Amino acid sequence: NQYRHILLLGYICFFRPLIMNYFERFDLPVSFCPDQQLLKKKFFALSRQYHPDFFTQENENSQAEALEISSEVNKGYKILQNSNETIKYVLQLKGMLEEDEKYILQPDFLMEMMELNEQLMDAKMEGNATELASIKKEIATKESEIYLPVKQIIEASEDRNTADDDLLLVKDYYFKKKYLARILDTIV
Repeated sequence: NQYRHILLLGYICFFRPLIMNYFERFDLPVSFCPDQQLLKKKFFALSRQYHPDFFTQENENSQAEALEISSEVNKGYKILQNSNETIKYVLQLKGMLEEDEKYILQPDFLMEMMELNEQLMDAKMEGNATELASIKKEIATKESEIYLPVKQIIEASEDRNTADDDLLLVKDYYFKKKYLARILDTIV
């Protein structure tokens, strides 16, 4: 029975890759909005502590470990500086988002986006700068609208066991915002 449990645990660990916890690496509480000043301070301290140049006289294992930690620190800092990447990362940490997940948005939102895309195509074909500016403004308004239901959840100073329902709201927000960003990218 114990042997079966160990095998099952090994199987789970093998097929479900562990996500590096950058919040632990930076000694920060899990948060959708980490303290950017503290993050920067911890980043510089860790960068100095694990910079590969300081390990040139060490053995190969120590050099490899320093290089790995330095890489983790750089990647984590890049993620935690970007609000969208931080939201994605926290959702992944919580097991609410898989890499390359195909998320299905609500039909009413998709219909609005289809209409917006049609307006955008028409404005581009006509070269109508005024209409393009209007569409940008409409996207900004939509971003504000979709943010309101998750504002409190995202801006909470730190995570204290955020309810799954709240995490699902943030996940929906994340995918809607991502969709809007793709539309906005086509305007530029």
